[in-house]
Amino acid sequence: MAGETVLVTGATGFIAAHTILALLDKGYAVRGTARSKGREPGLNQTLSAYAGKPVAVELFEADLSSDAGWEAAVAGCDYVCHIASPIPPNLPRDPNELIVPARDGALRVLRAAKAAGVRRVVMTSSAAAIAYGWGDKRPEVLDETHWSNPDNLKDNTAYTRSKTIAEKAAWEYMSDEGAGLELTTINPVAVLGPVMSGDFSASVEIVTQTMGGKLPAAPRVGFQIVDVRDVADAHVLAMETPEAAGERFIVADEFMWFSEVADLLRGKFPNFSKKIPKGKLPSVLVRVLSAVNPPLKQIIPELDKRRYATSEKAKRVLGWTARSADEATIAAAESLIKHGVLKA
Repeated sequence: MAGETVLVTGATGFIAAHTILALLDKGYAVRGTARSKGREPGLNQTLSAYAGKPVAVELFEADLSSDAGWEAAVAGCDYVCHIASPIPPNLPRDPNELIVPARDGALRVLRAAKAAGVRRVVMTSSAAAIAYGWGDKRPEVLDETHWSNPDNLKDNTAYTRSKTIAEKAAWEYMSDEGAGLELTTINPVAVLGPVMSGDFSASVEIVTQTMGGKLPAAPRVGFQIVDVRDVADAHVLAMETPEAAGERFIVADEFMWFSEVADLLRGKFPNFSKKIPKGKLPSVLVRVLSAVNPPLKQIIPELDKRRYATSEKAKRVLGWTARSADEATIAAAESLIKHGVLKA
């Protein structure tokens, strides 16, 4: 209900920033967390520039790896959108650099929320907690009843494992200790759409790699895509919809092969055509190139695979709707050009 207070964790992040604006547009009082309160002026400047009006969000200093700050951050809040989770452009040597803060951070937020009398936590999980580790047994269409197997290391990265382990830990906490608190999770696929600045999520590498002249040809990988604005809307709907308590929601639009992304962007941005790959890159070469182009390591488990998850539940229960994958991809490219990240 408008006028209530919402805490958005990881407020400077790609999804979080759009969620903050979606909440403000509906009349909520919004505060955020970041690892440093010193990021508050920059965040508000970015939000204001994107929104075209003054935005002033207070940041509380809180880190996923520490108990400090969480009690103050959640005090007086009606809801929490827990969006903070480590997602680096390059995979760490030690998977626990991602897994431990993702899992322990989720538990810190849930414990603090329960202690403060928060009504509901909406946690950003990922389709990574649904679609990985299946090997040859992966269902053709995945839904919210499915879970990834983080122990199958051949079909996971440290990031995909971290999302599965963190979400499972959250649901286990709710079962064991969470009485009186509600939890809903949002499970997006690859998130594109407009960036607000030159600081953006690793998922946007789909576009920067395609248009940045970094690849000699298109690898045989593909992703379902969802617009960040629709992911933000899903968080708000999951917070407001009574029937969403205790549920997971996949948010996704269509699947696109990398070559299809390249063709779309080449047609829309012809001045980038020389940088956009035209041929097909054999999967064995992708593995070789990943040694000198670290972001490519994230896509090794995607080679030659089509993972498809349905968002029918989000549409039915939440009344959620999605922009097309094409629109999300083009919006990402336009904003990256605007902010000088991509240059022809």
